[in-house]
Amino acid sequence: MFKRITMASVRLVERWLPDPYVLVLILTLITFVAGMLIGNTPMQMIDHWGTGFWGLLQFSMQMVLILVTGWVLASTVFFRRILEAVSRLTRTPGQAIIGVTLVGLIASWINWGFGLVIGAMAARQIARQVPEVDYRLLIASAYSGFLGWHGGLAGAVPLTIATEGHFLADKMGLIPTSETIFSFYNLAIVVALFIIVPLVNWLMMPDREHTVTVDPAKLVDELEVPRPEKETPADKLENSLLLSVAIGVMGVIFAAYYFISKSGGLNLNIVNFIFLMLGILLHGSPARLLKAVETAARGASGIIIQFPFYAGIMGMMLHSGLAQVISDWFVAISTADTLPLFTFWAAGLVNIFVPSGGGQWAVQGPIMIQAAQELGADLAKVAMAVAWGDAWTNMIQPFWALPALAIAGLRAKDIMGYCLIILVVSGIVVSLGFVLL
Repeated sequence: MFKRITMASVRLVERWLPDPYVLVLILTLITFVAGMLIGNTPMQMIDHWGTGFWGLLQFSMQMVLILVTGWVLASTVFFRRILEAVSRLTRTPGQAIIGVTLVGLIASWINWGFGLVIGAMAARQIARQVPEVDYRLLIASAYSGFLGWHGGLAGAVPLTIATEGHFLADKMGLIPTSETIFSFYNLAIVVALFIIVPLVNWLMMPDREHTVTVDPAKLVDELEVPRPEKETPADKLENSLLLSVAIGVMGVIFAAYYFISKSGGLNLNIVNFIFLMLGILLHGSPARLLKAVETAARGASGIIIQFPFYAGIMGMMLHSGLAQVISDWFVAISTADTLPLFTFWAAGLVNIFVPSGGGQWAVQGPIMIQAAQELGADLAKVAMAVAWGDAWTNMIQPFWALPALAIAGLRAKDIMGYCLIILVVSGIVVSLGFVLL
């Protein structure tokens, strides 16, 4: 029964889900029309769109770098051997699916950028070790681990409201992570997902006749750079171990200083920095590093072209009042007890149009916190409901899947049928968490 539902979901998505670039164009037009329906003029909506279009430019570059630097690091001989050792622990397709899901969940709970890359890299390596596994489900399983990131150590909302001087501090004060990330209800939701998501992915394994595999040879990237018989001084510099070691050691020293002396935390910039410096060290020569970067950069096109359009959608959602209309509708039917649940659902809907944790909190945070105060609801729980809603509908929003898809060499429609099932199951789990705990 469950397999039949899964196959129906896969067929539905394969037939109807367009390329992510086409999807973002459709979402742009839907937002544009919706903004006019609530009273904005066409020119106002175009202004909101154009003004916001480059709002994610820095973040877009960070995402390109998380893809490139993660690939550079994972393609080194050292990390390939680590991934090979881990993959040898899996001998059957079922073990592969469960193992990859747990890797994605754990890595994403520690840091979402780390999880996106490591999960996909582990999946590629395990596909080489267990070639009979369904490759589409394997990558979907790795991506499903991203579901828990906003309840983890790098969650944007809980870390923001625990930081002095955050933009809502005058309205809600500081809320420590003991009441958000490390609260009983949040940890219970995380543990439940760590049990249920691997199980669901395992249950979705198709029959042999419907299994889509990948040739393991296609998952090996040749990074050897041939050296000329007569090396010029320029050739020697390009193949210099000394240059790479010198720069790599400088990077490692700075990273240690950042964490020890400056008490810095994990963020996209430091993760990218560490990945790059370790990649420089472990590849051994500038030429090998550049070969790895060239290979990785081929998959960055989706991020480069689509993220500005999502920034434009965010601009329309924020400045037209659409996000407030959606949030107000859910608030209007809420009580103090049900507000976290309805906030979770509202955040999941808004996330389809504003797929950015920090950006979504900027849009929804003021509305939901004011509602929580008026209804006497738990502020920390309402804030975490926004966080979980943001993470939840990532399962059907290909915005965050782009790096994993680029690493895997797949299209969004290849994995989103499986992710749709995870969306439904995880939505029930998180909703029950907010209602019962």
